[in-house]
Amino acid sequence: LYDPAMPDLDLLFRTGGEMRLSTFLLRHSSYAELYFTPVLWPDCAADDFTAALEEYSRRSRRFGSLSSTTSGGDA
Repeated sequence: LYDPAMPDLDLLFRTGGEMRLSTFLLRHSSYAELYFTPVLWPDCAADDFTAALEEYSRRSRRFGSLSSTTSGGDA
C-alpha cells in the first residue's frame, strides 16, 4: 500500500474486537489515534463511525511531544 501522496493517518478504526494492528500501515499510523470496536466490519453502520469520530474529537493530540499544550484537530 505504498503511496507517497497518501498522508499519514489521523485515526485508525479497528473493527472486530481485535486489539492489535498486525503490521497494517505501521509507518503511516505511528502518530494515529487508535479506536477499537467489537463491531464486525460488515455490521459497521454510520452510528459506529460517528461514535469513533466523536471520541477522536475529545482527544488531545501531542504527536510525540511531552507537552499537552498541542490540541487536536489540525492534521
